[in-house]
Amino acid sequence: MTEQIAQLDINGLAISSGYISVYNYDAATGEYTGQTDEYLFQGVGIPACSTCTAPPDTDAGYVVVYQEHNWMLLPDHRGETVYSTADGSAITINAPGDYPADTTPLSPSTAFDRWTGNEWVTDRVAQQVAATAQADAERAARIADANRITQAWQSQLLLGIITDDDKTRLAAWMRYVQLLQATDILAAPDISWPEPPER
Repeated sequence: MTEQIAQLDINGLAISSGYISVYNYDAATGEYTGQTDEYLFQGVGIPACSTCTAPPDTDAGYVVVYQEHNWMLLPDHRGETVYSTADGSAITINAPGDYPADTTPLSPSTAFDRWTGNEWVTDRVAQQVAATAQADAERAARIADANRITQAWQSQLLLGIITDDDKTRLAAWMRYVQLLQATDILAAPDISWPEPPER
């Protein structure tokens, strides 16, 4: 016994009961999900998110998507990482289609890279300003640490009750602070910091 094939009218409803092949797609992305044979009763249409039109064959790197009542071949970059040309931030692609606008698959090499339209170029001035600021903060932290260590000895020196050993240690730490103050932070990031005395 031969299975009856359903025929659809201009409204997409079965003229008579029977089977029909439909091609299903994802409701959110439109991506092709497979073919099924459906039994339609007279007056019933095909299931939602399906079409009677067969999708085209796909090539590697592409995906078939149903959009605006047609199958389309779209590039499939899902899982790839691209970078915002505005700020260099990484973006993982999770939907079919071309690369998002204002992105590139080329990764910046530093946080100070700027997109020229063709490539990333490091903004050396901004990079140096940031390195100098970081070095200045590092020097201030080292001096604050030295001041914390020597605070009691300085009070004892003022009161004339410091021991000779502590006076020697205080002098070593004060020379260390002088070396820190004389450190050229404009050489950042290539700074050779002075070694602190033993605590």
